[in-house]
Amino acid sequence: MDGIVNVHKTAGPTSHDIVYDVRRIFGQRRVGHAGTLDPMATGVLVVCLGKATRIVEYLMGAPKEYVAKMTLGQSTDSEDSTGTVTSESDASYVTFEALEDAARLFVGEIMQVPPMVSAVKHAGQRLYKLARQGRTVERAPRRVTIYALDILNFIPGTLAAVEMRVKCSSGTYIRTLCSDIGDKLGCGGHMSALTRTRVGDFTLDEAHTVEEVRGILEQGCIDKVVIEPRKALESMPFVEIAESDVERICHGMVVQASSGTEGDTVRIISSDRLIAIGTIATVDGRNVVKPHKVFEAFD
Repeated sequence: MDGIVNVHKTAGPTSHDIVYDVRRIFGQRRVGHAGTLDPMATGVLVVCLGKATRIVEYLMGAPKEYVAKMTLGQSTDSEDSTGTVTSESDASYVTFEALEDAARLFVGEIMQVPPMVSAVKHAGQRLYKLARQGRTVERAPRRVTIYALDILNFIPGTLAAVEMRVKCSSGTYIRTLCSDIGDKLGCGGHMSALTRTRVGDFTLDEAHTVEEVRGILEQGCIDKVVIEPRKALESMPFVEIAESDVERICHGMVVQASSGTEGDTVRIISSDRLIAIGTIATVDGRNVVKPHKVFEAFD
């Protein structure tokens, strides 16, 4: 089975647990996910089966959307509600207007310092493993983009409660965003709940829990849960090539590109078939497309 399953992850299991469950349901070994969700988080977890695991990197790079709950007036060492409280401050002075003003400062390209509980590596070790040892190390800030940040609900108080929707680039840490907003307001803050509502074209409305996936398969309706790899990449720009150029692409050779801008990552298609993923380049004043991952085996 080669395809993608849009799983609605519930709170509690790890992303690895979901992959294990999906592997057992489909009875196949080659399964992976396109972007981790913490155990406390819920929402869209894109799981790839078989040869579709080869497109994980492109799905991981897609924009994300989250609905997060944030507590103001309390900071934790993990930047979320599972951690140990490191400081407390009365947040009752924070108004809705002040919150919106602070949140607006984080829209656009920003720099984030990865949290110690992240999977980022330091000297060859995952940060979360160092954190479990009680160690804190310097982390280089990373550039991410917040496309939109909307405050959905605000309940003022000593520990103020906030609900917000965040549309962001891949690699954004929502827990760090909550902590940074709290620091900007002067009272500290942490993430108290998180739901991922979208990964690229995969939405929460169309996701199925592991139990639902199992039930649908038992009914023999596999097409309701497994999405073809080529359909999963439909939002990616594409270059269409002639059938006579397919063999050249499959052998890693460049062919002329009828569209695209230098540096673009594109799908290479022919006769509605996904042939490869490649990059647009300019050679001798003309646009060409160079494949770097061939998918002809999908068709």
